[in-house]
Amino acid sequence: MPGRNGKVRVLLVGAKFGADLHMGGYARCRDLAEIVAICGRHSEQVQAIADKYGFSGFAVHDDYERAIAEVDCDVVDVCLPNYTHHDVAVAALRRGRDVIVEKPLATTTADAEEMVAAARAAGRHIYYAEDWFFAPALQRARALIAEGAIGTPLYIRAKENHSGSHSPYAQTIRYCGGGAMIHLGIHPMGFVLGLKENRWTDLVAMATGGLEHNLKHKALEGEDWATALLTFDDGTRALIEANYVTSGGMEDAVDVYGTEGVLHVDLSFSSPIRCFSVPGPSYTVEKAEVTTGWSNPVVDERYTFGSVDEIRHFMECCAADREPREGLRGEDGLEALRVVELAYRSAREKIWIRNEKMGQGG
Repeated sequence: MPGRNGKVRVLLVGAKFGADLHMGGYARCRDLAEIVAICGRHSEQVQAIADKYGFSGFAVHDDYERAIAEVDCDVVDVCLPNYTHHDVAVAALRRGRDVIVEKPLATTTADAEEMVAAARAAGRHIYYAEDWFFAPALQRARALIAEGAIGTPLYIRAKENHSGSHSPYAQTIRYCGGGAMIHLGIHPMGFVLGLKENRWTDLVAMATGGLEHNLKHKALEGEDWATALLTFDDGTRALIEANYVTSGGMEDAVDVYGTEGVLHVDLSFSSPIRCFSVPGPSYTVEKAEVTTGWSNPVVDERYTFGSVDEIRHFMECCAADREPREGLRGEDGLEALRVVELAYRSAREKIWIRNEKMGQGG
C-alpha cells in the first residue's frame, strides 16, 4: 500500500540509461510517486541522476539485495542490464514488492517463467515496461483500428532499427540474450503481440549469424539483422524487423494494412520541427550520428515514445493493487521473449514453427 502521504514508494535499482528514462517519468508524476531510495554501484552516478530531475530526501544503496531487504517501498523498479532482471525481480517479489522490469523481461524464457511464477506465488505484480503501448501516435492508431477506420487489419509491419547499441552489455549473448531482435525487435514484437492478444499460430524467421556472419558488426556475438513473420489465428500476418545496420538515427515505425485503408506510423522521424544547421543542434533524435544539415529535432522524445505515461500508469496500478493493461503484464513480457527465442530457433534451424499453446486451444 502507498505510504503515509498517499504516494507510491519507489526503490529505483540502477542509475544509468534505463534509470534515466524512468526518472524522467517519475519527475512528471510527483503527485503519485515518491523516490524513497536509489541503488547504484557508484554514489556519484546516483546523485547525478537525482540532481538532473530534482529529487532529494532518498536513501542511497550500493547493493540491491540489502536495499530490497531494508527499504520500505511499494515497488522496485529494475533498471539494470538484461541479465540481472531475473535475480533482482525475484528477490523483490519474494519480499512482497511489486516490480517494474524493462524490456526484455529476462535473457531466457526459463528465467522469465521463474519471474512470473514468483509474482503469482507472492500475489504481486510484474509491470513490464513496454513503452510503445503509451506512445501517443500508436494509441491513436489503435483507436482508429478499433473504430474500423481501415476495415479489418490484414498485414502489420513493425520495426525498430538503428546503428548499434551504446551498451557494452549488448555485445555478448550472455548479458543480452541475443542481438538486434531481442534488444530492438522486442519493442515491435511486444506491441504486435499485445495488439493481437498473443494469439499467434506460427512463425518463420531469418537472422544473420553473429560475429563474422553479421552484415556489419563483426565483433557482436548476436545478430545485427533479423526478421520474423508471424501469422495470427484470425489470419492477420505481421512482419517484425530489427537491425543494427541503419544509419541516420533510430527508425521506429508501424504500418497496418486493412481491407478499407492503411495506417503509417513514424515514431522517430515525425517531429513537426524542420531544421537546417551548419554547426548542428546538440541533439536531434536517438542514435543520429550527425546533426548538421537538415534534420527533424525531436520535441519531447520521452513522451513521444511512451515512457512518461507508462510510468504514470504503473504508479496508478500499484496504488490500486491492480494488473496493468494488456501487453504490460509479466505474462506478456514472457510471451514476447518466448516468441523471440522461437524466432532465433527458426532462423538457426531454418524451420517453420507452430504455436503449441494455440494448438491446444489457445
